[in-house]
Amino acid sequence: MTTSQTSPADAADIAALTQKVIASWAHQDAAGFADLFIEDGTMILPGAFAKGREEIRLYMKEAFESKYKNTQVTGRPLDLRFFGDGCAVLITQGGCLAPGESAVAEEQTIRASWVVVKRDVRWWIAAYQNSPAYRPLPVPGA
Repeated sequence: MTTSQTSPADAADIAALTQKVIASWAHQDAAGFADLFIEDGTMILPGAFAKGREEIRLYMKEAFESKYKNTQVTGRPLDLRFFGDGCAVLITQGGCLAPGESAVAEEQTIRASWVVVKRDVRWWIAAYQNSPAYRPLPVPGA
């Protein structure tokens, strides 16, 4: 059940969490990126699954040394819903920018789901998943 009472401070803290992801990516900081997740958090990207901070860190370290080298990410919120105290789902749209790009190409645009939880006074990513925004899945059996 969603709650209609959202705290502006919590919404701002969740927005700040997404900015920390963007900053960690811009600095190609795999450890900083992974440290935004709870200890047993999950990250699902097309073709990839990582569970736990260490797997996330290792995946991002390799990615920052290869396919995501010198890239940046950007995004904007589409929806934020709170599910009681300390749990929310954020939906964003954005993507990865190659060096020199200022806008995300349509084929690189993603929509993402972020399950975030508040522990003590801090918001963490519990689960992150993204998929292409405009590319449909192949037709089964085609």
